[in-house]
Amino acid sequence: MSKQPVLKLVNIKRSYRNSGKALVILDRANFTLNRGETVALVAPSGTGKSTLLHIAGLLERPNSGDVELQGRSCAQLNDDRRTAVRRSDIGFVYQFHHLLPEFTALENVMLPQMIAGLGRDEARVRAKKLLDYMRVGHRAKHRPSELSGGEQQRVAIARAVANAPLVLLADEPTGNLDPATSGYVFEALTALVRQSGLAALIATHNYALAKQMDRRITLKNGKIVELA
Repeated sequence: MSKQPVLKLVNIKRSYRNSGKALVILDRANFTLNRGETVALVAPSGTGKSTLLHIAGLLERPNSGDVELQGRSCAQLNDDRRTAVRRSDIGFVYQFHHLLPEFTALENVMLPQMIAGLGRDEARVRAKKLLDYMRVGHRAKHRPSELSGGEQQRVAIARAVANAPLVLLADEPTGNLDPATSGYVFEALTALVRQSGLAALIATHNYALAKQMDRRITLKNGKIVELA
């Protein structure tokens, strides 16, 4: 099957001012993420992993270069359009689940769908299916504080894909979990990517998990470099 590019970073440059000097994080960085593949971003802390994910997810603007989603130029969209694209096309999973504590697992997965305009009944049906797929459907009526760390993260993944995004960006999604739970959550995440045709870029320090992904990349001198 031919590769279908979903996300492209084109000649991305990003620097910050630090004590009057320019600190270069990304320097003409290029990257392509294809439909249905998982790519591990493996790099030491402080090299720009979070900056790369924020730019790819339209949370931060590059100094120059472009972010393309299915061929659409997105880097210079205004704030309203960037928010709309993030809501419809990009899902995020972080190291900490960031679930809303006052809502149940089911309601947490329903909310982004309802914000996007889906009716409550349809949102509930889809949310229940996603929770069942992530094997936490039996915990649908529980609040985050009543869930284990692995359950919380699986609910967070279900929420991230609730609006059927094109791209899933994950920043150390298993970083707070023990090895056994980490492997279980990662297995559920990759199965979801395969089943849905999502494209996933996952930052991780876990080399064992990284080796299970389709490709591995790192950051070196501001460039995105493919690893064997």
